[in-house]
Amino acid sequence: MSNYTRVIDGLHGRKIVLGVSGGIAAYKSAELTRALGNLGVDVHVALTEAGARFVTPLTFQALSGNRVWTGLLDEEMEGGMPHISLGRGADAILVAPASANFIARLAAGLANDLLSTLCLARDCPLLVAPAMNRQMWENPATQRNVATLQADGVTILGPAVGGQACGETGPGRMLEPVELCESLLAFFTPKLLVGRKVVLTAGPTFEAIDPVRGITNSSSGKMGYALAAACARAGAETVLVSGPVALSVPMGVRRIEVTGALQMRDEVFAALTGADAFVAVAAVADYRPAEPVAYKMKKSGEAIHLQLAPNPDILAEVAALPEAPFCVGFAAESHDLDVYAEGKRRAKRLPMLVGNLVSDGLGGDENTAVIYDEEGRHPLPRAPKTFIARQIVERIAHLLPTG
Repeated sequence: MSNYTRVIDGLHGRKIVLGVSGGIAAYKSAELTRALGNLGVDVHVALTEAGARFVTPLTFQALSGNRVWTGLLDEEMEGGMPHISLGRGADAILVAPASANFIARLAAGLANDLLSTLCLARDCPLLVAPAMNRQMWENPATQRNVATLQADGVTILGPAVGGQACGETGPGRMLEPVELCESLLAFFTPKLLVGRKVVLTAGPTFEAIDPVRGITNSSSGKMGYALAAACARAGAETVLVSGPVALSVPMGVRRIEVTGALQMRDEVFAALTGADAFVAVAAVADYRPAEPVAYKMKKSGEAIHLQLAPNPDILAEVAALPEAPFCVGFAAESHDLDVYAEGKRRAKRLPMLVGNLVSDGLGGDENTAVIYDEEGRHPLPRAPKTFIARQIVERIAHLLPTG
């Protein structure tokens, strides 16, 4: 499954003009064009003369399915003026890569080629992904130009820190295509949680029997990570306390990695300061070995007996705090979902709980869920977990106390 499947639904059907200026990072723009197309975006590419030297117009035409534009005047476009017509109806213009030279021209308001004129004549948002040598990026002139663009309302995406084509390492590297896709999605996501802090748990816990064996629950962490990403895109300060999973950290999310339930509990309570909401998605093991063995137990063929101690109920403890944040629980059941999920919500006095049957989405990329709250039962149709997460965040934002 591609990394780009995490950011579907929010970009489908949008028209994005992708501007490509001169720089070695233009090769990433070809991959970005394909990725956006896979997400249902209508991509129209505008190349500078220098950009076309790195990746040909034919490449972008094949990947986007649309004609690529390079000149200010073109008889084949209605009116003969791509710098005017191309931006009409666009949801955004994204310049990636944006070289130091192009950023300087943009900041000065120059309009001496198609892309710079298109940016000047736009009536839609402009996003810029810088890409250059670290010394060029750190140069005071570049920093002044970037500050000018930000003051003019231009959104700057990146740059990242890393290895560069020149052999140096530092700031100036263009964001990767998947990061730019996620940045676009975040840009278009309504900021329903701006000014809020959300703490989440995700994944399983692993309770050690000895250094190589343990007790755990089956959990991929995908739902929790999708929710953390959705909270960050909605503008929340997002802290994710995660058990062991094979997932990357969503953009804008601070991840705290833990192993066992006791460690997860400690990290949750440490992160709760100033939190408006706590979303407990993790599949926390109900029990742990009372006395883990410090060395690897050798197989003897004889039966062994483990003494198990109950793990804390992190969600119940947080919900019982005198000034508890808005608490959201999760219930994965094998049957009688309404009975057990609503029963759990009431027993723990939660304002909101999300329930699902394990047969519907455990470990997969899609799920079917039901939201339970004081206003009743709200079923969500089967959909990718990214879409489910966005609907859950919308519900949280609706129910969160104001003031």
